[in-house]
Formats: sequence, structure tokens, C-alpha cells
Amino acid sequence: MVYLKSIDAYGFKSFAESTQIEFDEGVTAIVGPNGSGKSNITDAIKWVLGEQSARVLRGSKMEDIIFSGSKHRHAQNFAEVQLKLDNSKGILNIDAAEVVVTRRLYRNGDSAFYLNNERQRLKDIRELFLDSGLGKEAFSIISQGKVDEVLNAKPIDRRQIIEESAGVLKYKKRKEASLEKLDDTEINLTRVEDILYDLEGRVEPLKEEASIAKEYLQLSQTLEQSDIRVTVHDIQSYQKQIETHDATLNELKSTQAKIAQKKI
Repeated sequence: MVYLKSIDAYGFKSFAESTQIEFDEGVTAIVGPNGSGKSNITDAIKWVLGEQSARVLRGSKMEDIIFSGSKHRHAQNFAEVQLKLDNSKGILNIDAAEVVVTRRLYRNGDSAFYLNNERQRLKDIRELFLDSGLGKEAFSIISQGKVDEVLNAKPIDRRQIIEESAGVLKYKKRKEASLEKLDDTEINLTRVEDILYDLEGRVEPLKEEASIAKEYLQLSQTLEQSDIRVTVHDIQSYQKQIETHDATLNELKSTQAKIAQKKI
């Protein structure tokens, strides 16, 4: 069984300065006059365990939990609460005999969760305590009027409370998450099938275009080779004509020289 060993609070509601409250295993009673801060202790526990409703914490907005100052003390800039839990029996799914959960909130709205000094998400904290009896929806903390609220709750809300108390809510949440992923996968599969269908419609036209392009390339290569042959043939023909003209010119020059010799 997990039990609370201590609470350390700073700047949380009436805990203006650093305050530590230690608990022994078993039953502990906290007594005091009205307005002495007894309810703030349970509010601190609920807050660290992931409570996100300012109304549940008896405020109008979440920043109201930060000590706002008094006649003798200045206001604090942030609130921090740390719960130290005994986990020697391994109830919580973490390899540690002692679990320290911390939540911090600044006036600008920035907040952070820590588990054994390592930063975590709110989802991680809730997952850790789900089905442990310490979850946000569990009955580890029963405030005034909570019993009447449960008795008057809708059947689906009562069922959720019973499921957490019975230790099955965590698996139900995981099942719901798996079903959501399955739905997303089916949607993506449908999209892929649509894309494949569209691509299949383009394959044949692309094949025809590729065939035409291949034929054009072959014809271009053939035409290029033909042009080269014609050019070579023309060059050879012109070369023969030049040689013929040169021979005729040489004969004429020789004849001219002979005629000139006879005149002398």
C-alpha cells in the first residue's frame, strides 16, 4: 500500500513560507479551528495529483492558489507543493522505494511537474497514479459535499469512479487510446487507397507517353545518323569536284605555257 510520508508546501494558499507536514503510516487526524488551513492541505494533495479545476480548489482561477500576501507577509511569485510517498511495496509502476512528486505554478501561468526531480507531463503523473487509489478521480480524498455529489452523479460518472477504485480505469484508458490510434490508422489507410487508385489511373497514360518519348528518341537518333551520312557524302562529293577542277586548271596552265613557248 502507498502511503503519504510528507507534504512540503511553499507559497501555496495559506502556506506563505516553506512548510513541511510529516505523516506516519496509519491513521492521522488534523484538527484546528475554522480558517486555520486544514482544507488547504487536501487542496495541496489534489493539486499535485493533477487537479486542473480552480473551482475544485476553491478559487476562481488557478493563480489564486499562489499566496497573495497579507499584512505581515509579502505575496509570493510562485507556489510549489511536494508529496513524498512510500512505494516500498511497488504499488506505483516506478522502480523506486520512495516517490517524490512536485508541482510548481508561477503567476504568469507557467507550470511544471516533477517526478523524483525529473520533469514530467501532467499526462505522465496521472498515468502513474491511475488505479493506485490516489488518482484524480479516486476517493483517497473526500471533501465536504463529495459524498452527496457522488450519490447525485450521473451513472457514467459513478461508473468511472467505480472503475478507478476497482483498478481497471487505466486499462480502459489505454484501450480507448488504442482504439483512437486504430481509427486514425484506418483513416490513413483509406487515404493511401485513394492515392493508389489515383496513381493507377495515371499509369497507363504515363506508359503511353513513355513509349512515345522512346520512339521519338529512336527516330531522333536515326535522323541524326542520317544527317551525318548525308554530310559526309556531300563533303566527299565536293572534294572530288575540287580535285577535278584542280586537274583541269593544271592542264589549262600547261597548255597556256606551251602556247607561250611556241610564240617565242
